[in-house]
Amino acid sequence: MYQFESRVRYSETDNSGRLSLEGILDYFQDCSTFQSEDLGVGIEYLREQKIAWVLSYWQIDVKRYPKLGENIIIGTIPYEIRGFLGYRNFVLKTKDGEELACANTIWTLLDTEKGMPKKAAEELVGKYPMTQRYLMEYAPRKIDLPENMEECEGIEVRQHHLDTNMHVNNGQYVRMAKDTVIQDRPIERLRVEYKKSAVLGDMIYPYAAWDGEDRYVVSLCGADDKPYAVVELIYGASS
Repeated sequence: MYQFESRVRYSETDNSGRLSLEGILDYFQDCSTFQSEDLGVGIEYLREQKIAWVLSYWQIDVKRYPKLGENIIIGTIPYEIRGFLGYRNFVLKTKDGEELACANTIWTLLDTEKGMPKKAAEELVGKYPMTQRYLMEYAPRKIDLPENMEECEGIEVRQHHLDTNMHVNNGQYVRMAKDTVIQDRPIERLRVEYKKSAVLGDMIYPYAAWDGEDRYVVSLCGADDKPYAVVELIYGASS
């Protein structure tokens, strides 16, 4: 497992004084980026090859949100690259080995000139040490939409939403979804299906609904009503 150590910063916490869900997601993204950079197949390599890894699916299960100042270890396990798809696990732990969160992700390798999926070259595949996937519960990739979803206030894509690919960053979709609801309960599971990339100036129209007491789903759509991303939040009991 590739890993690095950190400490929960104030800027990464939410109003509970604990690492936010988006903070966990950002740490996981950083971990995979650090590994790729260390292996020589990071952002500059991908740009030169005119390719990019685009996230297609997140599943994050959270057991406990670490507190401000807590020392943490973030790890990642790439377990398969097949065709143009890459599969990667993540884990967040304390220094004592307590598992705080784990994740499964699916990535698509894109030809940035054609905007189409591209099979990963052997040179790229060979850079990543593969291992068995992490022991966790694997939810289905497809997120079912509840009935009677209601439209929420639209969001214009601004500069601060963008990443180095000039697309809306993966974590920003989660922030947009969370902002459509007020809850003081912790989120125990996040799933996101990424459908297409929003760019600067696009309008995103959230449609949201509860499915039962704990499951909340947001479809973040474009003007054509087709989703950029579908976000599922599973809430636990009040902390």
